[in-house]
Amino acid sequence: MSENATPSQRLAEKVEVSIRLDSDLLDQLKHLSNDPSRIIETAIKQWLRGEREQDDELTRTFRRNPPVPPRGEWND
Repeated sequence: MSENATPSQRLAEKVEVSIRLDSDLLDQLKHLSNDPSRIIETAIKQWLRGEREQDDELTRTFRRNPPVPPRGEWND
């Protein structure tokens, strides 16, 4: 990058990066879009900003049961 580039020019610059992906994962990405690199770029940006959406079905937190009182204190 040049030192005299404006912030908007820096955002527009793209750098090609080579990564290794599992072939099944790449097939899933291709199923979503014809441009898997765009999906990966968007996911990285969201991850860096902390904008990850949690899937409630997969990230459920279970309510803990209240503690059981010791033996002999059930009818206090």
